[in-house]
Amino acid sequence: SFAVLSLFTLTMLGAEIQGCTSKIKDQKDLVFGKAKDAVTLDPADITDGESSGVSQNIFETLVRYKDETVDIEPALAESWTTSQDGLTWTFKLRKGVKFHDGTDFNAESVKFNYDRQMDKNNKFRFNGKFEYWNLFFPSITKIDAKDPETVVFTLKEKDPIFLANLAMFTMGIASPDSIKKFGKDIFKNPVGTGAFKFVEWSQNEKILLKANTEYWSDKPKIRNLIFKPIPDNSVRLLELEKGSIQGMDGINPDNLAKVEENKDLKVLTQPGMNVSYMSMNTEKKPMDNLKVRLAINYAINKDALVKAFYYNGKVGIAAKNPLPPVVWGYNDKIEPFKYDREKAKQLLKESGADLSKPIELWAPPPRPYMPQPQKVAEAIQADLKDVGLNSKIITYELGTYLNKIAKGEQDACLMGWIGDNGDPDNFLYVFFSSRNTIKGNASNYSFYKNAEMDKLLDGAKKEMDKKKRTDMYMKVQEIFHRDVPWVPLFHSTQIAIFRKNVMGYKLHPVGSKLFKNVYFDNGDNSSKKE
Repeated sequence: SFAVLSLFTLTMLGAEIQGCTSKIKDQKDLVFGKAKDAVTLDPADITDGESSGVSQNIFETLVRYKDETVDIEPALAESWTTSQDGLTWTFKLRKGVKFHDGTDFNAESVKFNYDRQMDKNNKFRFNGKFEYWNLFFPSITKIDAKDPETVVFTLKEKDPIFLANLAMFTMGIASPDSIKKFGKDIFKNPVGTGAFKFVEWSQNEKILLKANTEYWSDKPKIRNLIFKPIPDNSVRLLELEKGSIQGMDGINPDNLAKVEENKDLKVLTQPGMNVSYMSMNTEKKPMDNLKVRLAINYAINKDALVKAFYYNGKVGIAAKNPLPPVVWGYNDKIEPFKYDREKAKQLLKESGADLSKPIELWAPPPRPYMPQPQKVAEAIQADLKDVGLNSKIITYELGTYLNKIAKGEQDACLMGWIGDNGDPDNFLYVFFSSRNTIKGNASNYSFYKNAEMDKLLDGAKKEMDKKKRTDMYMKVQEIFHRDVPWVPLFHSTQIAIFRKNVMGYKLHPVGSKLFKNVYFDNGDNSSKKE
């Protein structure tokens, strides 16, 4: 049943939640419907959007992105300075901040958290993979707690993305005492400094957070925040229409017209800093054959897919590059592969590849950038069959899916990425560096390796001149287009839907789901005033 959860009987909520939120004068509890449950709430080990969407309300970073942009502003650090050679970064920390367990936030706690990620022999790792640290912080050699309010990072080389990376959700700072206390169970016992405190996680049912009344900045305006997994997009929308949830993401584009006609609902949209794609495992036959990969690029009718699955193209566009158009460095000079069945057939014939066995095409559960992955997979399957390439669709729940594709078990998989920091490196290095092909920890799901590409990606990581970095990333996209380890599919519009009386929620380019400033307007602004 997708009826309202048993949490409504919990005395801690302090008030009964009734069905129609618009009639409640003291509405203070918000239920947000999402496609899947979190995988982990240990921020250092998060790689998926469902987990980060929850954790960012519990944990905070030294610096953060401003509302609706990827510009950086202070958070747990009030200020910072950089040495002339760019290798030493000194952060002055906010005083008087406490973790949810009552312990002090200070320089030692910052060092403890990041040493845990950096040091492979650290006893508090608890088998964590810490993929983001490996991807984005190879330049850090040392972290020092100079005094309780001062943290110093020492880098081995200049890093133009260092500050933006520090704002990513995976750099959320947890209470060291909590990590020591809960050990390997820290993933389900998060303790941060954020606007909301963790209360309870009933897996695949709900995650319950409550307002942190001791929060160092403006206090949350709602009392309880509940994340409720509802896997089916249509069922989730039904719950929103009934008022048993007050917000959601992941809508079937076909249902948008229905939402727009509903006077009790509102749609928030923003151009998406995302890409969805079909990755081809270049270590497996026949995907190791360039002509097969080219053929697949010509075989897929992206325009038809956008029309069918993105509300006639109103909430998504066909992709030609692995980088979204909203990110600087996007190479618009590249010519997209045109849908061409005959060319695809000819390339398959020329490839000489053994195509007798169906390829495995893996599809994830619904994702924000791809609301209907199963249907997209079926449409791609039909396109491939049309040119003589048979495929078999395989799917798993999200955690299993991510683990398996990181090990390279797939022939091809549908996947996507929402940018973490607004930098091209966050897409191109993640996807195509040969360093990211380690089985079990891979983010380069095509297991594509190219020395020329590596040289450009590594060089851009150290180059402080933005013009030079732009030129490097332009070239990277040219090489991608030549070697085609993927089929870039879509850039989707970011969408969230709320009850009409839910105010203060803002979409963010990096996909953050932050509820600190959310309140209910029931005609008298009573919630806002409190």
